[in-house]
Parts: sequence; structure tokens; C-alpha cells
Amino acid sequence: MTRSLGRISLHPRGFGFLELEEPAPGGPASAFVAPPELNTLLAGDRVSAELRRDGEGRWSATRLELVERSRDTLFGVVVERRGERFLRPDRAVGNSDWRLEPGPALAAGLGVLARIAPGQPARLVVERVYPEGADLSLEQVIARYGLRPEHTPEAEREAAALRDRPQLLAGARRDLRSIPTVTVDAPSTRDIDDAIAVLPADEAGALRILVSIADVSEHVRPGSVLDATARERGTSVYLAGRVLPMLPEALSAEALSLLPGVDRHTLTVELRLDPEGQVTAIDLYESLIRSRGRVSYSELAEYLDGGPPGPALEPIRESLPWLRTADARLELFRVRRGGVQHAQDEQKIVFDAESGAPSAVEATQLSSAHRLIERFMVAANEAVARWLHDRGVPALYRCHDEPSLEAVADLALAARHFGFEPGFGRRLSPLSLCAFDRQIDGAPCEAALRSVLLRSLGPARYGTAPAPHFGLAASLYLHFTSPIRRYADLAVHRQIKAYLAGERGFASAREELDAVAARVNDRSRAAARAERDRLRILVARLMAGRVGEEHAAHVTRVRAFGLLCQLDETMVEGTIPVESLAGGPFRVDGRETSLTGAERSFAIGMPLRVRIASADPLLGRLELELAEAAR
Repeated sequence: MTRSLGRISLHPRGFGFLELEEPAPGGPASAFVAPPELNTLLAGDRVSAELRRDGEGRWSATRLELVERSRDTLFGVVVERRGERFLRPDRAVGNSDWRLEPGPALAAGLGVLARIAPGQPARLVVERVYPEGADLSLEQVIARYGLRPEHTPEAEREAAALRDRPQLLAGARRDLRSIPTVTVDAPSTRDIDDAIAVLPADEAGALRILVSIADVSEHVRPGSVLDATARERGTSVYLAGRVLPMLPEALSAEALSLLPGVDRHTLTVELRLDPEGQVTAIDLYESLIRSRGRVSYSELAEYLDGGPPGPALEPIRESLPWLRTADARLELFRVRRGGVQHAQDEQKIVFDAESGAPSAVEATQLSSAHRLIERFMVAANEAVARWLHDRGVPALYRCHDEPSLEAVADLALAARHFGFEPGFGRRLSPLSLCAFDRQIDGAPCEAALRSVLLRSLGPARYGTAPAPHFGLAASLYLHFTSPIRRYADLAVHRQIKAYLAGERGFASAREELDAVAARVNDRSRAAARAERDRLRILVARLMAGRVGEEHAAHVTRVRAFGLLCQLDETMVEGTIPVESLAGGPFRVDGRETSLTGAERSFAIGMPLRVRIASADPLLGRLELELAEAAR
């Protein structure tokens, strides 16, 4: 029998799937793997297997053989059986206990990180023992995705040396310290890497917008220890309650952060914005700024929503009306072109000020200030992409494909179940997407419907081939505005600086950028999953004390094992297991849009009344049950 190659994915209940690398025509994309077949395997492992199809057309994988390990370390909790110690791994990574090598006595219940030593069978050698009282759920997520919780001593020493390096005006760097520039961030933000300014309109009515970004590339040079560690990490990771910065805090929160009242090296993109919102000129240059103040989103939003400017805005009082004008023009241009809002409402975990423990989960709605900053940053990113492309400089673009016809049809059907008629037609255009975005803005089910919308649109990716960003309706787009937090932005800055310095031979740059793209794509996906898993764990911890509560919800996804639902009020997600639904047996359709039984059916977008049935903080799993169908 022919063997197939694929990678293992695990379900917390112990079974798994083989995600095939090269599905055969007419064959499955994945196959079920029974728990006994997974005993020596881990999530992500590359294996070969035999595929079998049963009488009902379901595919399974058997006789699995390891080809390549996905990881070299394993996080888990020590358990004892018959005097021997085993590691019970993170159930999202492995479904069976592993024997620990003899070593220092370890008490049952301790969290450890062990290295997988080669051999048959594989051996586990303990590398790190976490102290009692450590947040093991957090450490589990960090290990699950191969994140780096601390920087190496070498990186910290290099960062400390740079912290005291003066940032002076030299060479072709322009002095913008007299320009009324401010930063706008959340009060908790420490890595401030973008600042904005708006200059009054000229006789033709054109404004000048200046977006100044921390010039990380001036201080973190290729070949340095800091560059190697930043590239390895790829991005900062924002786990609720803890940040894993791409660069040591001596740089990310201090020397490179655009703190008020201090001189900072920046790269500035200057846009000339005409009265109709068109960018008619782009200038890009090295600069030196001195931020006049640190403004919070709430302080700026109060002014934008009609209130008086508060004390934080006093240093730029004369610029404020022009800031509003620029925002309106950018919004006009975006709406005229189409696309979807980039920034989205999200969940927030509230932590107790005294204990530091999570105390509540709430949905945070984006303010007018969030949207203004989003428009400024998107305009800057798009302008830099155009500037580099027009000069023939290779760049790391942010690309987003047009959704498939099937995805458009699924989205239209889901929207109908939510109570909307989008009328997309067979293909989705940026303008029809924008019209739909306007339809759902402010609706009670907006958060749930946006999660379905974003899944239908699919993920964006980094690549060196110039390609559009469909979701933003941009012919070219890249990331320029967060080099403290994203290595992709740092790579873009280096291309800009090379051109400004007179470099014109970029023949070898594309191959290097291809390697960077592969790395940052992998690390940004891992970071997003880690942030999501950490949130789920904390939500499950909070919901464990709220079992029995009823909530309004909407179905956001349909899987063979059940319905994924989002609670309307808090955006919390949970699963209704298929076996708990009356009226079965149920079958999921091929596109995973509906679950149909003999007596009833469920589909994405359906409103439901659900009850919290159970919560598993260790797995970050919230189980719901049907209370009653909403009328």
C-alpha cells in the first residue's frame, strides 16, 4: 500500500489528524488518527502513514512512522506511577505520558521543560524545573509555540551598550524637533515606535502628514547578536499579563522608544494629501524628532468626539483641527476605494490591581482615536510600498489574496443567517466588501460576524513578489510602522536606508528577503496562536466560576465535533459538543458551514441561547450547552 506524508495535529480529547502534504486527486486533505497510533508522536511531527477508507467514506491513517520531529523540547507536569516518574505533556502537543530519565528527585505536580534526546524510544532529559507558584498555563503556551521568554545575556549586554549611545543630528538626517509631533498609544504601551504630525494646508488645500517611525536599523545592525535574536523571534508576543519583546527592554522600552521630550532617530514618511484625500507626493527620509507628548487613545478620542482638548493635547493644540481634517480625508479615500476596517474590536482580560490575577473579561470597542491612528499607519505603509516599488528596490510586501468563489458563497450564506443580505455576487470586490463592512458596523452581532468575515477572507502573508492586499484594497502594501515589534518592518527599514545611502545594486537582496519572509511568516503565525491560546486559558479560568450562566450567542464555526459559538456580550468563544445536541445523528457538510441531523440543523450565523456547561483552564476549553434557540 502506498504511504503518504503529512503532519500531525492533535485534539485535546486524544485523537488526531494527519494533514497531508500532497493530497491525491479525489483523495482527502486529512485523515483521522486513533489515539493509540499517536502514543510516541507530537503535534507537528512529520510522519508517513497508510491511508484507509471505511464503508462510509471516512479516511483514517494507520501504521504511522516518524520522519521528522517538530520540536526538541517538551513542556509538561511530573506524574508518578509505580515509583517511576513520567512527564504528562501539554495535551495540545502530546496525548501520552513520557518516561523521564533518572535524575534529581522531582515532586509530582511540578512543571518542567525537558529536552527530547534522540534514540528509540526517545528519552526526556529535564532542562528546567519551574518553581512552585509559577503560572504553568502561561509557561505551557510559551513552550507550545517555541517562544523565547528571556533574551540571552549577550543580547542584553549589547542592548545595554546601545542604551547610552547618543542620538544626534548628523549626515542627511533632517531636524524635525520643531514640528509638533506626538505619540498616541494605550497607557500600558512601553514600546512606542510611531509618532504623527500634521502641517496646515497650503494654498491648494493640501495637507502634509508626517509619520515618524523609530529608526531601529540605525542601532541594530545586520550580523549583530541583537539582529540574530530579533530575527529568530520575528515579532514581539503580547500574552495577556506578559509581553515577550522582540528586542530587550533596554531598547524596546527605553533607548528606541519614542518617549516624550527626548531626541530620537526616526525614519519619516511625509505625505501630501489633497482636499479629496489623494496622496499626491511621498517623501521618505531619516529624521530626528522630539515628541511633545504622549497621548492616550481615550484622550484623543474625547477631542475627536466633540469634547475640549485635554492637557495631554495642549502641546499640539494648533494642529488638532488639521489632524481631524487629515483623518476625514484618509477615511474618504479608503471608503471610495473599498476594503474592510483593519483594526477590530477585541477581547480584553482585566487583571486585579493588587493580586495580579485575572478578574474579568470584556469586549473592548475601538474608539475614533484608534481608527485615526489606523488610517495614518495604513496610509504610511502603503506609501512606503509605492515609494520602494517605484524605485525598483526589493521589499517585503504584505500580501492578501482575493477570497475564492467558495469562500464568498459561504460568507454570503453565513451573513444571511446573521440577518444580513450582502448581495456580493459570485466574486467579492473591495467596494462590495466595504459596503458590507458598513452594514454590520454597530450591529449587536458585529463581533461574531466579523470573526466569520475575517476567516472567510483568509490570512495575509509576507512575500517579496509585489502583490495586492485585497482586504485593504491596496495595490501594494507592507509593514513599515513597527520595527521595534516586527522584524519585517526592520527589514523594510534597511532597504530604505540602503537606497537613501546611495545603494543601487539590489540583485542579492531578494534571496535574503525570501528567507526573512519565511521566518517572519512562521513566527507571526506562532505568536498569533500563542496569544489566542493564552486568552482562552484565562477566559476558561474566569468562566469556571460561572458554570450555569446563560448567554446570547451566535454560531461562528461548524466542525464535525460540534458548534463553535461566540457570546455576544464578551466575545468569549466556546464549543457545543455534537453529542450534546438532541435530534442527531448529525453530519457536517463538506464546506463546514452547517450541521444537519434528522430533526434539526445548525449553521454559521445562527443565534442561540447557550449555557456554560464546563470550563477547563488547563486546556483553555469552554464547553457550552444549548439552552434554547433564540427566536
